[in-house]
Amino acid sequence: MDDLAPAPAPHVEQGETGEPRVPHRLFALKDKDTFVVADAFGDIEGRGDGLFHNDTRLLSRFKLTLGGHPPSLLSAAISQDNVFFTSHGANQQLPFPGGRVGPPGVIHVERKRFLWDQRLYECVTCTNYSRDEVILPLQLHFAADFHDMFEVRGSRRPRRGELFAPQFDGRSVRYSYKGLDAVTRTSILSFSEPPGRLTPHRAEFMIPLRPEAKFELYVEVAADPDDAPSRERFRSAAARARFDMRARRRHGARLRSSGRLFNEWLEKSRSDLALLTTRLDTGPYPYAGIPWFSTAFGRDAIITAWQILWFEPSLAKGVLAYLAATQATEVDPFRDSAPGKIQHETRKGEMTAVGELPFGRYYGGVDTTPLFVALAGAYAQRTGDLAFIDRIWPNLLAAEGWMRDFGDSNGDGLLDYARGAQTGLSNQGWKDSEDSVFHADGRFPEGPIALVEVQGYAFAAYRALARLAALRGDAQQASAWSARSEQLRALVEDRFWMEDRGTYGIAIDGRGDLCRVPSSNPGHLLFFDLPSPARAARVTEQLTSAAFDTGWGVRTLPTGQARYNPMSYHNGSVWPHDTSICAMGLSRYGERDGVVSLVSSLFETAAHFDMRLPELFCGFPRAPGEPPVAYPVACLPQAWAAGSAFLMLQACLGLTVDGLKGELHVVDPRLPIGIDRLWVEGRRVGGEKTDLLFERSGQATVVRTVGRSNVPLFVRC
Repeated sequence: MDDLAPAPAPHVEQGETGEPRVPHRLFALKDKDTFVVADAFGDIEGRGDGLFHNDTRLLSRFKLTLGGHPPSLLSAAISQDNVFFTSHGANQQLPFPGGRVGPPGVIHVERKRFLWDQRLYECVTCTNYSRDEVILPLQLHFAADFHDMFEVRGSRRPRRGELFAPQFDGRSVRYSYKGLDAVTRTSILSFSEPPGRLTPHRAEFMIPLRPEAKFELYVEVAADPDDAPSRERFRSAAARARFDMRARRRHGARLRSSGRLFNEWLEKSRSDLALLTTRLDTGPYPYAGIPWFSTAFGRDAIITAWQILWFEPSLAKGVLAYLAATQATEVDPFRDSAPGKIQHETRKGEMTAVGELPFGRYYGGVDTTPLFVALAGAYAQRTGDLAFIDRIWPNLLAAEGWMRDFGDSNGDGLLDYARGAQTGLSNQGWKDSEDSVFHADGRFPEGPIALVEVQGYAFAAYRALARLAALRGDAQQASAWSARSEQLRALVEDRFWMEDRGTYGIAIDGRGDLCRVPSSNPGHLLFFDLPSPARAARVTEQLTSAAFDTGWGVRTLPTGQARYNPMSYHNGSVWPHDTSICAMGLSRYGERDGVVSLVSSLFETAAHFDMRLPELFCGFPRAPGEPPVAYPVACLPQAWAAGSAFLMLQACLGLTVDGLKGELHVVDPRLPIGIDRLWVEGRRVGGEKTDLLFERSGQATVVRTVGRSNVPLFVRC
């Protein structure tokens, strides 16, 4: 997906290897620029897990044992609102007073944790359910390596900064590291009870527990010292964390249906978006995903904001404002930047600060700039907020200038890319792994490379600029941009179409040769209404065929291609966000049955992942009684995976909002399989709020407003 793409097995690109192999069943919490990833026990083992702040791992080991052995796992879960992680365990055999050995399963151990204000809070509760007194030997093992996120992902560094010897007193341990960027980073562990024995990497407690007695230990981990942990501090911070999350989840319309499990999917998706959304100075911004991409990415945030634009437009405004504020102003090959280009990602760790990698503020995405312009047009259409468009108009003009002056390096009329330095990304579309673009015989193309879907984004950008210019009273410029969009449409139809394959090729290489590879990428052209209806019908036929449709979602690459691999990152896996874009494209061209089927597929996929869609999963075909196959290092949660639920639902309902005219439009509405009623409540259109009810009536779906509403509703079946 982004920067150095993960893979299930190590591979080399830009001097990097893939992420370490870690179990996909990890549990993540996030607060602002701090997040924690641990296993079902609540343990951190120092692979891809840890406590991170600003792309630095502050805790690389955090493991609980009883008498030197891990407890038996009973269950683990993240709360519905994504605030708390809870793990339940039970003891293995333990020594009892008098030399006897106690039975397993009599001591219940609960670990409950959350993050608040850049601090990890944990409560370890031990309860004795036996009829005998127990002396419970509890140990916590910990370490802090201060690895940069790219080190955690596999980077090898020729040298590092200075790791100082740990300092510890009666109830705390302090780790410190001075990086090559001259910044000193600290990590402090504190305990509510003084351990019986405390070393730089272990705290040991001997806890007497009478029958039915309970012991609570509070632990805090942070970069700065504070008061000693306690029950009161834990409860107070927990209340603030939960209140903050509730406030974040209240934005936008409320969606609910007659299906309990479907509602759980929508609620979990909404909670994931709230978890990943960070309040920046420019407004709310969805970080891409945990653990690898918990930072501001351009493309991911634009797609995520677009997925929920129909019921919650404020996220799009925050995304546009941030990307406008960080727009490139200079040519820098190391960062792949040029004036007017929109950023690909931001990183805050040591390796980017000292220039070992370009990702501190990196612009190596060919698609982010046209998507930025296209989202601005969609936001204006959805909200009618032309005052904000006026504010970022210079940024939109600068973005168009980059498309015109830098984006087309060989003057053939197509946006293309070639990285400026070997440290940058070799592929710069959304499928940015090194092997994701190739010819039909498997050869990698020479650059510069023009991706098919990127031309669709540019087409949408010019169309958006034409409409915005017309609204601003500049008819001449509107006409010029409209003509440019149609020229681009004609180029795509002429140069990318493969008549014998019934779809568009994935890319054109630097020699002007078409990479004659079918892929899911043309589904993005459908999303932006570029293909003719006849060609759209053939693309639809491809995307809904067994070669693409796994039964769980749409493969990025169909079976039978030279580099097809259902376990790969981009060459045959299923990405929920990609499936949702394809589904919306099908919907725009009237393929409603296929949309309903895909909604069902992703919903059933989410049910196998605890109602949470991962970044991607393997593209094996669906088999009776077998779940979808997880991709081992996928981010979970992932913003545009969570947003997929809402774009899929919009595609099903056929619902759009015209904020400029203050109107609602519904075309050929359908309900997901098994859902008889669905409410969209509190949707804001201009200054008005309106509630809609979609209801199954025989073979049809009817829609009506509920209660008083002055917003016109237009329905076409």
